[in-house]
Amino acid sequence: MPRGRSATADPAGAGTGAGAPRRWWRRRPHHALLAAASLYLLFISFKFHRFLEIAALVSGDDAFAGLDRPPSFSSSAAASASAALVGGGGDSGFHRRLEDSPRKEEQEEEDEKIIKPFWHRYNPVPVSEIMNRTGNRTDLERSAEEAWELGMKAWDELKNFELQGLDRLTTMERKQESCPSSISVAGAEMGAEFGEERLIFLPCGLAAGSSITVVGTPHGAHKEYVPQLARMRQGDGTVWVSQFMVELQGLKAVDGEDPPKILHYNPRLRGDWSQSPIIEHNSCYRMQWGTAMRCDGSPSKDEDDRVDGFIKCEKWVRNDIVDLKESKTTSWLRRFIGRAKKPAMTWPFPFVEGKLFVLTLQAGVEGYHIFVGGRHVTSFPYRPGFTLEDATGLAIKGDVDIHSVYATALPLSHPSFSLQRVLEMSDNWRSQPLVQSPVFIFVGILSASNHFAERMAVRKTWMQSSEIKSSNVVARFFVALNPRKEVNAVLKKEAEYFGDVVILPFIDRYELVVLKTVAICEYGVHNLSAAYIMKCDDDTFVRVDVVSRQIKKIASGRPLYMGNLNLLHRPLRTGKWAVTFEEWPEDIYPPYANGPGYIISSDIAKFIISQHANHGLRLFKMEDVSMGLWVEKFNSTTAVQYSHSWKFCQYGCLENYFTAHYQSPRQMLCLWDKLARGRAHCCNFR
Repeated sequence: MPRGRSATADPAGAGTGAGAPRRWWRRRPHHALLAAASLYLLFISFKFHRFLEIAALVSGDDAFAGLDRPPSFSSSAAASASAALVGGGGDSGFHRRLEDSPRKEEQEEEDEKIIKPFWHRYNPVPVSEIMNRTGNRTDLERSAEEAWELGMKAWDELKNFELQGLDRLTTMERKQESCPSSISVAGAEMGAEFGEERLIFLPCGLAAGSSITVVGTPHGAHKEYVPQLARMRQGDGTVWVSQFMVELQGLKAVDGEDPPKILHYNPRLRGDWSQSPIIEHNSCYRMQWGTAMRCDGSPSKDEDDRVDGFIKCEKWVRNDIVDLKESKTTSWLRRFIGRAKKPAMTWPFPFVEGKLFVLTLQAGVEGYHIFVGGRHVTSFPYRPGFTLEDATGLAIKGDVDIHSVYATALPLSHPSFSLQRVLEMSDNWRSQPLVQSPVFIFVGILSASNHFAERMAVRKTWMQSSEIKSSNVVARFFVALNPRKEVNAVLKKEAEYFGDVVILPFIDRYELVVLKTVAICEYGVHNLSAAYIMKCDDDTFVRVDVVSRQIKKIASGRPLYMGNLNLLHRPLRTGKWAVTFEEWPEDIYPPYANGPGYIISSDIAKFIISQHANHGLRLFKMEDVSMGLWVEKFNSTTAVQYSHSWKFCQYGCLENYFTAHYQSPRQMLCLWDKLARGRAHCCNFR
């Protein structure tokens, strides 16, 4: 065997040959001891602070007490409990570590900080008293009790989930990122009863080029009674109806709120008020419908905007319109001058009762294109506030039998499923520590637990304004818990890093939004001593400097209530927004500002907190109406200055706005870019 091999490649025989060199540790054993000691010291230098923490916990040191349990909270201890809030008081250990350019040791401690939710009473009476009461409980109280109990359970499960290892979260994110490129579902697999909604989950939404094909058969028409026709004395008030809906839906944000309808495609075979077949297109965001696009068989005009080169509405045969045939003289003249006559094809309405149809929906660059039987029928441009990735569900309902559904060319990943893709873990977007001195405005932003992209867009845009950077204005997100512990784990991680999320310990529900408003008032008064408190939504773009100037311009020293005010509004007694007489016995609502953005002065906020602590605060499921009710009660003893402006936009955006509502993350970035160029213009694109 060669000498070199015996020394290097044969460890078992190394040093056994006569010519093999002796190992260095056999000549100098103290060198091995020195190397081991160096490695040990290096290990201790990195882990010594953790050893001290464990020793402190074992010895019962107060410095680490209470990290694993919620603090007790009483009405007289609001200020002392502020340090336990997510993004709490300026003197809390958490915020002391949110300085610019933190040291490495401080960063490591911050990552290990255990975050706690905003523990407080969110019911008109303590939870224990509600649970012991058997009668005279309102629906909102029962819902709050249930949401509170589920929230406590969800938080405990989250702690157990984390004890098993946060690495599971990253693993689940990776698993969620992988989505099928195609989906095939037979009608029998949908399992819906007659007339019920059939829903197909599209895990990663759609992408440009994706297509969905639906094979079905419309039902025959049936009679429906329409009260409006009866009141108009048009026959017996009945009409023949045959219609169905194909909808692309987004994810539902909170319980009690319908998921957004990104595309609503509604063929009406017997027509509606026009008595002629029609196809209606629309979208619905936050339960607010947009302007419908109706195709009635008349082709779109050439000057109308096209969608990827397609006209919005194609032509089909209409019984009420007769095409005039070309005269013989005109036909002879055209041939004489050499103009070739284009062949004209007249197609019937694409859907017929009892006959099979094949509908294909394609996602283009500028909008959706619908083909029936291989022929283009309509095209619907994308609406502001939506992206293709948002369309994570296909819903079909109405008078139709579905035989099969095919979805192809689907994206393989969804950006919202990845924490690293949506949440940009950069120091540029972290909140500043709370200041000890009073601030001018505190902005409480209502947000749903899974709205990671919306919160990130706010951080990168109007939360970067000079008023907030100077700590003259402070903004925080108020978020309740999600039924899914994976979402709560990401939410907790987000709150720990950015320091701008206040976690409320109940399961999010639409009717409990009013509890978030109470929490905003308490936070602004006890944690910041803010002169004014503003409430807005996470899809509201706020021109902070303009709002600040407007308050200074309007304020006269009296209590202030500012926003887009509604006067003499009546409650709806029927429909989705129905309010029962038990919930609201009065005929009209008090004057109230629309929820997407309004401001109250601190004296009004203190009154709300006082009334809540004394169990005298009336809670109503519509939070903006509740605020109007509270301000009206305060106004009965102290005169309030009501200030109205349309520039607090309720729907969309107006030029020179104060706040713009229903803004998608892309629109937020666009609005911020336009403000940087000195123009307060709107961004009307998806």
